[in-house]
Amino acid sequence: MASHKRIDEVTGAETTGHVWDGDLTELNKPLPRWWLYTFYACIVWAFGYWIVYPAWPTFNGYTKGWFGYSQRDQVAKDAAAAKAAQDKYRTAIAAMPIAEVKKNPELFEFARDGGAAIFGDNCAPCHGRGAQGAVGYPNLNDDDWLWGGDLESIETTITHGARSGDPKTHDTAMPRFGLDKILEPAQINDVANYVRSLSHLDVDAAAASRGSAIFADNCAACHGADAKGNTEIGAPNLTDAIWLYGNSQQAVVHSIETGRGGMMPAWGGRLDPVSIKMVTLYVHSLGGGKPEPKKEEGESEHKDEPHEAPK
Repeated sequence: MASHKRIDEVTGAETTGHVWDGDLTELNKPLPRWWLYTFYACIVWAFGYWIVYPAWPTFNGYTKGWFGYSQRDQVAKDAAAAKAAQDKYRTAIAAMPIAEVKKNPELFEFARDGGAAIFGDNCAPCHGRGAQGAVGYPNLNDDDWLWGGDLESIETTITHGARSGDPKTHDTAMPRFGLDKILEPAQINDVANYVRSLSHLDVDAAAASRGSAIFADNCAACHGADAKGNTEIGAPNLTDAIWLYGNSQQAVVHSIETGRGGMMPAWGGRLDPVSIKMVTLYVHSLGGGKPEPKKEEGESEHKDEPHEAPK
């Protein structure tokens, strides 16, 4: 008996002959042969992957595969190779003073770039990704330094911190002139006007005049008679228009009243000495780093000769 093909009038395609609801038919359009062969080949390929690569979990691990490949092992090998590539540079940095590292272009580039990564992981949460600082956290791009901006001073600050509890930390603190009743509120207001006038801000001239004498009696011992500050004790320069806690009258009054007293962790217990040197060189290179202090007369000159970079 000959079969009778049914053709859909709209599409012109053959149908399966099935009809639903009186007029709904199913077109007979099988997948192309090439598509089916490709699909079957993928299935075979998948079985191959199951055999040669790790694939199935087991009660005590997973199937290892004929190749014995492991991404974790590969990452560990890559990390070990990267560490080995860095070791010659880190060894050289460890063996020389930080000022000599800066004089060696190859070592300095390695240390600065590595220091940027260390800074991003450890210092950026407070100082910002760009080291721009925030209220209460110093901007490390400018040339205003509480505890000194030369390489040795920055390295010391990073290693021991400020008011961190480390035995060698920077630990001096500003008196709390208001909380401890050292000055009266009116006197604090006058001193705040005087301090703000040093940065050419709008102030009460009469109050600033009175504050000048109060400053000389109570503040100049730390900040200096010229208010230029003292990095030996962390006393900031009050004349450079750079303000750690803000320059409003209210902010300056609050600083005088409470003494503020920010804190920085001691990184010596968290980072190794080479990493501290690297982040020091990075911070110093941001634009505000100070030159190294001049050597004492008669000090040996050969110490400053640059070392060769590792071969």
